[in-house]
Amino acid sequence: SHLEEKTQWEHPKSGKRKRVAGGLPYGWEQETDENGQVYFVDHINKRTTYLDPRLAFTVEDNPVKPTTRQKYDGNSTAMEILQGRDLSGKVVIVTGANSGIGFETAKSLALHGAHVILACRNMSRGNDAVQRILVEWHKAKVEAMTLDLASLQSVQHFAEEFKSKNVPLHILICNAAVFGAPWCLTEDDLESTFQVNHLGHFYLVQLLEDVLRRSSPARVVMVSSESHRFTEIKDSSGKLDFSLLSPSKKEYWAMLAYNRSKLCNILFSNELNRRLSPHGVTSNSVHPGNMIYSSIHRNWWVYTLLFTLARPFTKSM
Repeated sequence: SHLEEKTQWEHPKSGKRKRVAGGLPYGWEQETDENGQVYFVDHINKRTTYLDPRLAFTVEDNPVKPTTRQKYDGNSTAMEILQGRDLSGKVVIVTGANSGIGFETAKSLALHGAHVILACRNMSRGNDAVQRILVEWHKAKVEAMTLDLASLQSVQHFAEEFKSKNVPLHILICNAAVFGAPWCLTEDDLESTFQVNHLGHFYLVQLLEDVLRRSSPARVVMVSSESHRFTEIKDSSGKLDFSLLSPSKKEYWAMLAYNRSKLCNILFSNELNRRLSPHGVTSNSVHPGNMIYSSIHRNWWVYTLLFTLARPFTKSM
């Protein structure tokens, strides 16, 4: 309104009203000058303004709530979905967070105020990932901790080190995985794909269950895959066949091993939710999308070629 020199929130004809909602956009901070007037700083583009940037994202009072399908689609990014959410005070663990989906997840949560722990097998890469997040926002609360899911002892040490911090745990994202890996046994004498993708995470959740329950409301997220549909873990009589979970070299096929591990993720997530949801801890499994171009295909050149050819038609990180 140029007459009153202030923002007009009610439409003169329709009577619709708008209001500012949510937090400031990513990269913005609110400050107060020496005269007590509020102004806003855009740290990304290095500029200052007295105009609230949230005016670009005003919402109607009493709007019709859109469905999830209308609100988000295959082009939605994590930053868009978290827009306006304040995760300050929340503690999150993301396994395999130094690259790919894990890194994007950890970064998005950290940039919205969460204290994020990057649980990585390679500490050098984990620390590099931390620095990449800090470059985007120097106030981000991020740290890397060693977690090798191919070693149950490493999982135990990680859980003990985390508990020694005496902090809550609001979100545990079991993201780390291997795909197309050649047959090999871990130090625990288990097939590596099964242990890294499922059993290591299973053990981690068991060790941290008490912290999750004390931190409720809390959640566990298992990053699974639609490929869980293309396998079976039961024998001809309909009983669980343990030999299929950790097969011998002769019976091993990388794709089937991956599919079985992802099926185990979902079965575990469903049962975990049944047991812990009465205590304020929910568990969900998620399919992140078909053939997202991450580094998961690095174990075999054939998969790398396939992912490269399909890249123009799939979601980017």
